[in-house]
Amino acid sequence: MDRRQFIKRSMLSGGVIIGLGGGALVLADGTTKDELTIDLALKKLDGLANKKLIHLGQWNSSQIFTHCAQSVEYSMSKFPEHKSALFKGTVGKLAFSLFSHKGEMTHGLNELIPGAPDFTANIDTDIALNRLKQALIAFGNYQSDTAPHFAYGELTKPQYEMAHVMHLYNHLEEIKS
Repeated sequence: MDRRQFIKRSMLSGGVIIGLGGGALVLADGTTKDELTIDLALKKLDGLANKKLIHLGQWNSSQIFTHCAQSVEYSMSKFPEHKSALFKGTVGKLAFSLFSHKGEMTHGLNELIPGAPDFTANIDTDIALNRLKQALIAFGNYQSDTAPHFAYGELTKPQYEMAHVMHLYNHLEEIKS
């Protein structure tokens, strides 16, 4: 499903939010938005270390980890290419708003970041996983201004943290251990 289809379907179907519990937003998979943190993402990634990982989509595990690491790294430096300002101010802003409201991202899981270097399927999985973990740790410690997102535009550090974790969790749907 491409982004346009997702936005249309999301607007027609509402969200997957199922209730409020103790003031915390509870999502359909039982997690809360408060759990969309780098610390919890790192724990999930630690649980994948030293396991035989099976990929269910077009990209293997090392490609997924590399792609997610690129996204985190670019948020601290600069994305190589951007959508138009009009796109970022309308479709991109709406998409991020819907994703953050739901606490879940859905996007094309084999779409490269525009302008990012292509990556090989032959990267060692442990190396790619460690790159992703290091990128997330670096982002957690990052104190400077974040770079505008190529599709969503300006995001605060907390918004980026949520975006990175939702992005990772969306990709992890295609990895089984």
